[in-house]
Amino acid sequence: IMKKKTTEALIVEPESFEAASAELESIVTKMESGQMTLEASLAAYKRGVELLQYCQKTLQNAQQQIRVLEDGNLRDFTETESVNER
Repeated sequence: IMKKKTTEALIVEPESFEAASAELESIVTKMESGQMTLEASLAAYKRGVELLQYCQKTLQNAQQQIRVLEDGNLRDFTETESVNER
């Protein structure tokens, strides 16, 4: 687990995209229950934003790696292609 120093507090980065996604899902479930205090809700919301940004950054990095691997020749994937490849 990596920690980044901010002006307000320490941000704990998730171990992986999957871990971030699972934690984000857990936060959403807790918030939707309506049982959290205002302070807890605000902290959960802040953590959710951090996790969302981590997930978006991770996906963007993966997309960039794919572009490099495919030498910049990305093309749209269609349902018919997946059927034809089976």
